[in-house]
Amino acid sequence: MSDNKKLVYFLCTGNSCRSQMADGWLKALGNDRYEVKSAGLEAHGLNPRAVQVMKEAGVDISGHTSDVIDPEILNRADYVITLCGHADEHCPVISNKNVVKWHWGFDDPAKATGTEEEIMSQFRAVRDAIKSRVEKFLAEGC
Repeated sequence: MSDNKKLVYFLCTGNSCRSQMADGWLKALGNDRYEVKSAGLEAHGLNPRAVQVMKEAGVDISGHTSDVIDPEILNRADYVITLCGHADEHCPVISNKNVVKWHWGFDDPAKATGTEEEIMSQFRAVRDAIKSRVEKFLAEGC
């Protein structure tokens, strides 16, 4: 395997749920084809429900950290993928003109309301939607 793995940088508002799930899925499904990082406009901490639903799916993200966007990583990324509208609208300027920037919009499961089971159901739905989108990304051979 060459060291020239493409860098995929998943961005979200708080780097607590969606970007963490996308990070976990690409690492789990991408067979080490990519260097994967995630960050947020702010660092809200790793959401325990996100960790739980990913664990249910066989992916351990419990060791992830919630990080703020690093301009150095941002500017060497091959793909910058935002997972919420706020991050898409407020993404810092990327000086790397070769970067591919995509927006994959998913509802924020942390904003779900209702019973614990209803909230967890939202987390699972977002987890599964992100998995499907990551699988599509891999199938397209990006």
